[in-house]
Amino acid sequence: MNPLLRAEQAVLGSVLLDPNQLAHLDWLAPDHFDRPVHRALFTALRKLRHDGHPAAAADGPVPLSWVTDSVVEADRHVRGVTAVYAHTLVSACPRPEHAPVYGRMVLEGAIHRTVAEHAIRLHQAARADVLRGEVEGALRSADVLAGVLTDLARRWGTEPRPVAPPAPPTTPTVQADRVAEDERFLLAVLAEQPKGMEEVVGWLRPGDLADPGHGRLYRCLGALHHRGEPIDRVTLLWEAQRRGLLADGTMSGEQLTAICDGVGPGSAEWLGERVMRSSVTRTAAASARAVRALAQDEALGPGQLINHALYVLGPLDEVRTRWQLATGDPPPAPKAPASSDNGPRPAQVEAALARSSPSLPSPPSALSRGAPRSAAVRPRSLGPS
Repeated sequence: MNPLLRAEQAVLGSVLLDPNQLAHLDWLAPDHFDRPVHRALFTALRKLRHDGHPAAAADGPVPLSWVTDSVVEADRHVRGVTAVYAHTLVSACPRPEHAPVYGRMVLEGAIHRTVAEHAIRLHQAARADVLRGEVEGALRSADVLAGVLTDLARRWGTEPRPVAPPAPPTTPTVQADRVAEDERFLLAVLAEQPKGMEEVVGWLRPGDLADPGHGRLYRCLGALHHRGEPIDRVTLLWEAQRRGLLADGTMSGEQLTAICDGVGPGSAEWLGERVMRSSVTRTAAASARAVRALAQDEALGPGQLINHALYVLGPLDEVRTRWQLATGDPPPAPKAPASSDNGPRPAQVEAALARSSPSLPSPPSALSRGAPRSAAVRPRSLGPS
């Protein structure tokens, strides 16, 4: 069975067996549960406790009404909650006093799921921006993802800091024909109008060009410009030969000549911005795929996942900074997800981490007294209401 499903069932089973365990789960929210029926039941249990249900203050056996009332309340919001399933949850809980540990497992699964969902949204926004010729949607989604990672780190009780993954996931580069045409046109303009290098050299980098060969040719132009040497198709061809572009088959002399031939008047700055825009959306999509791959790695702990994801977003931050330098746009204010509080209290973080010994067991209830720990608890062990 899915470990996350077992953890969700164990949390709910522990609260059904011992309502006092809700006091140790204040940091756990209903939306941390993956299954809608579990979210509805946990919401119902919290509501009954908040409304002063007699079972919440009972010192003796847990009344049967605690289970029946929670089922009735949950059934108002979602289908599938029955008394039979409630007793299945009771049987799924080995020890009610381990509720904080089970809750930590549920929170860990929620963190992976949340990061994956926001990575998908970032990828979708990047793809939409490619079609619209914009970057704003991808950058907004990247801000939201960064804010989500920071908020999740606080809730998990760790300090958000970028850490390189052991083996950063690699994704293939997809080059559109329009992007390649813009790059060829830019290179041709720079070869014929050397002063254009002054307009783009401060913010355009070889890695911004989708075609690796175009990126290496732009590096040749940058080297000539840096050394103060004249730039034309002959010197560019010579520099390409010195840097091995012709020898390793990256580009032939005929291909380089074809790039430089037939160029008309053009603005290097305008073309550079088009190439830079493509670089932003391409980097955003690559970052989104990498974050999603990390989120799908169930072996990563929440702290590792958050820090690795922040590291993977680093290249997008660097490209965004140069995009703003190219366009003169002010940096947008970072957006963090709305939160109903100012973060978890230290005691909540300690419970969420559950790194110390579990909380002391509450007085045994009628549900757990006298029944083997590994056996299913029979419905008739519930005390009278």
